[in-house]
Parts: sequence; structure tokens; C-alpha cells
Amino acid sequence: MIHTYLGKTIRFEIKYKNRTSIGITIDSYGNVEVQAPKGTSDDRVLQLLEEKWDLIQQKLKEMQDRLLGPQKKVYEYGESFLYLGNNYPIQIFQDINITQEHVVFEAGKLYIYVKQADSEKIKQALKRFYYKQCKALVEKSISSYQNNFKTKPRSIRITDNKTTWGTCDSKLQLTFNWRLAMAPLEVIDYVVVHEMCHMVHLNHDRSFWRLVGKIMPDYKEKENWLTLSSWKMTI
Repeated sequence: MIHTYLGKTIRFEIKYKNRTSIGITIDSYGNVEVQAPKGTSDDRVLQLLEEKWDLIQQKLKEMQDRLLGPQKKVYEYGESFLYLGNNYPIQIFQDINITQEHVVFEAGKLYIYVKQADSEKIKQALKRFYYKQCKALVEKSISSYQNNFKTKPRSIRITDNKTTWGTCDSKLQLTFNWRLAMAPLEVIDYVVVHEMCHMVHLNHDRSFWRLVGKIMPDYKEKENWLTLSSWKMTI
């Protein structure tokens, strides 16, 4: 079916099932599906679509952006970067007397202080910022969840591993990807809990996932955020 509202048009499919409420799902390709109780009128379905219109459009935009892939960043005033799950614009300050390029997050902006407004220097300053923030955030999260475990990590490292968000080895050494600083706090917590659970179960067997679920019952929502958003966690 097709429906136009507020100048936007969407295609959607209706499936009637033995259920008591109407649900709307959008898959990773932007296909909209409405699941409705048998006997639900088309008018009621359209009414719900319109009630959820802004959220649907937001999700469709996210899916479209995801399919397009990460866009090349420009290191200029106004460009935005992810931090703790939200996009924030950068503001660049150039001063030849600065001893070390650095980034300060304040009042919803990422202030970047560099000797020269050079793209590579700005990029490296951002990377150092994310490394530093990731370490602090991970250490705080580990401290928060430590009472769920009898053992403690032997070491904590932040790395540039492009294939994993975190690892735990047999020596209880935990490593985390610096890009995690771009994720919401609850997602960082999930990755921390995931790796701490490997201190008890080194593989991904049922016992491992039971422990993860016991500590964080909604962990699948956090996994889903990473699955859908990892493509934009870049500088």
C-alpha cells in the first residue's frame, strides 16, 4: 500500500495476525511493515501511521544513510562528529602557542585547539580525544559492574582494532575499541559487560549469554544499536 502525509509518501505492507495491538517495523532496507489484529480497518492503520509519521521518517532517513555508507568528513567549522551517541559540531581554534593539539567537549560542541588548521592535525586531535574518553568511560563502567564478578580484569587497554569492539583473553586482559566513545553510554556498558562475562566464560556458549542477560536483560537492544550505527562511527 501507499500513503502520503505531510508531503511525504511511503510504501508499506499490512499483515493481519492474531494479536491485540498494531505494531510497525522497519527492516534494515527501509521496508515498512504493519502488523495488525485481524479485522483492523484501513483507516485505523493509516491513523497509526500518521501518529508515528515523524518517527517513521526518521528511521527511513537513518536506513537510507546507512545504505549510502559513511560520508567523507571535512575538518572544518560546523562538521559534526559522534560522541556518546549524538552528533556534535566542531569548532576549531588555531594558536601557534598550543603545546599539544587537543579537544574539549563543552556546551554541545567539540572545541578543537590546534597549532595549524590542518585536516590531519584536527583528525589526530579528535582521535586522541576519543582514546582518552573511551578509557575513562570504560574504566568507570567496569567499576560500576565489578560487583557482578568475583574476578577483576588484569589490565585494560584501548586499541585501534577495526574488527572488534572489545576482547578478553585467558589472562583477563581486556581491550576496547576507541570508537566506543562515539556510542551511547548504555551501549558502552553493554560491551564492557560482554567482555567482563568472558572473564567467566571465554566462549559464546549458553552459559555466557545467560550471564550477560542476567546482568543486562536488554542487551540485544544495545547489540542492535551497534549493528545499525557502527558504519557512522568514524572520523
